[in-house]
Amino acid sequence: MRLSVSFENTQDMAAGRGPVQVGWFLNENKGSIIYDAPERVRSVEVNREHAKSASRCPAVVNMESRYFMVKCPFDIHIGFARDKDGKGVLRNLAGTQSGIRGSKLGDKLHLTSEVEWRTKGVPTIQLSLPYVFISDEPVYMSQVSPFMHYNRDPWPGTIFGGRFPINVWPRPLMWAFEWHEPEKPIKIKRGDPLFYAAFETVSPERPVVVTETEVTPELTEYMDMISGAVNYVNQTFSLFEAAEERRPETLLKPKARKRSKD
Repeated sequence: MRLSVSFENTQDMAAGRGPVQVGWFLNENKGSIIYDAPERVRSVEVNREHAKSASRCPAVVNMESRYFMVKCPFDIHIGFARDKDGKGVLRNLAGTQSGIRGSKLGDKLHLTSEVEWRTKGVPTIQLSLPYVFISDEPVYMSQVSPFMHYNRDPWPGTIFGGRFPINVWPRPLMWAFEWHEPEKPIKIKRGDPLFYAAFETVSPERPVVVTETEVTPELTEYMDMISGAVNYVNQTFSLFEAAEERRPETLLKPKARKRSKD
């Protein structure tokens, strides 16, 4: 069986001009101070002294401008093991030195059921995150590994990424990881790059601006309508058209922040 999905500007909206507005918000407020705002990816070592420096290359600058980094909210230092019954379990290797309580880590990070692993013998773990991205015009978001940041101690596996239209299917993100070398620990510090969010637009020449958005009653109602659909159907992409028909015309309302005093 072959499945093909195509999503375009089905509402025949006029082509926009200027930057494409992408909004982000957190779907839970408790403890939200630990979650940093997404940051545009920029070259760490910026050498602009030479005209041929890579940091001045238009292709490099344009690519980096479409990737936004989400940082790890707390220290993660875990190992994989099996209990006496052979069931896979996660171990908090930081022990009493861990910055996050074991009970709270268990609420956010869990090992998926072994029957759901994509590859036999390769555990999949999931970290629940409150980040949600939204747009009022057709925008696809891809969740990918932070490949432009050097990691002295490479992760023992790969990110289980995804791609979906945030204008009709905004949902809290999940950091999923396939543990190809489960004998090696996973160690990620708070503030380290966790993943990139890349945005594709109908007009690829338009820049992307990501701003925090208000969680309005209309946005909450729409999120409630589509939340949990994955628990009832296998192909949620088939619901995009129905979701778009019920979607309010405007959901993105930039959040006003207090201006700092000079």
